[in-house]
Amino acid sequence: MKYKFITIFFFLLLILIFFVLYIKNLFLPVSSDSKTVDFMVNKGASVSQIGNNLQKAGLIRSNIAFKFFVQVTNSQNKIQAGEFQLSPNLSLSQLVNELKKVPKEIWVTIPEGLRREEIAIKFANSLNKDQKFIQDFMDLTEGKEGYLFPDTYLFPKSATVTQIVSKIETTFDSKVKNATKEQIVMASLLERETFADSEKPIVAGILFKRLKNDWPLQVDATLQYAKDSTKYKVLNTQNKYWEPIYSDDKEIDSLFNTYKNLGLPPAPISNPGFSTIEASINPEESDYWYYIHDNSGKIHFAKTLEEHNSNIAKYLN
Repeated sequence: MKYKFITIFFFLLLILIFFVLYIKNLFLPVSSDSKTVDFMVNKGASVSQIGNNLQKAGLIRSNIAFKFFVQVTNSQNKIQAGEFQLSPNLSLSQLVNELKKVPKEIWVTIPEGLRREEIAIKFANSLNKDQKFIQDFMDLTEGKEGYLFPDTYLFPKSATVTQIVSKIETTFDSKVKNATKEQIVMASLLERETFADSEKPIVAGILFKRLKNDWPLQVDATLQYAKDSTKYKVLNTQNKYWEPIYSDDKEIDSLFNTYKNLGLPPAPISNPGFSTIEASINPEESDYWYYIHDNSGKIHFAKTLEEHNSNIAKYLN
């Protein structure tokens, strides 16, 4: 009986040793080859997706071991998005450490509806650029508000301002076809005035109808643009654009003040996305003349001023 117990003990110990060696092997480098390959971590990729891609690229032995190690070391939120240079001679721990460093190339997301000052600051912060980069960006994009396409871009940290501006403009040209200046200006208003894609064509129809009937557009976002442009001139180091407006702001002396001036502003006030430009090109006709958003962001349309005032009293007071 004792002999049988000892035999079982050593058998289980042997299994444990083989298991430990097997697990340890999964953490070892794939090979001794020191040649580096470019590996991309896509923005928003999960740990599982990254592990699968690493295994397919021949950089790790097991995607399961990768996922386990990342979770145990609490590294899932420390892995950076971008392009890295990795080699198969890295152990699993060394490879994860590399993925936590600043990548060779960095993803930069430009949301819809930013003005070019905000885009300049966004790139400067993401690529660790200085104030001169921001000023150079502003100089190169003079007169190009509305045509700096919002998207997710991949740039090396060494990218020049000329390369960045050229890429943004090229992206706009490749995605936006046959849009007039009037439509781009309108889209820039819509981007700041709407939330859901479904409401954009209706609001576009309302604003174009106001233009046709010589109504002032009375778009609050144009007041914000005028106010911030007057207050901050070229650059706002605090990055506080689109500040709230008040009754007195409706008297701002600016061509962008659509409360005092008929017609569209002389230029775009923001850089709209594709769906908003599409809404501007294809506005939807309706019986509505007015709209407001309540505090939750839901839009409410009205056909008459009386109905509009009722909506204001009901949803904003």
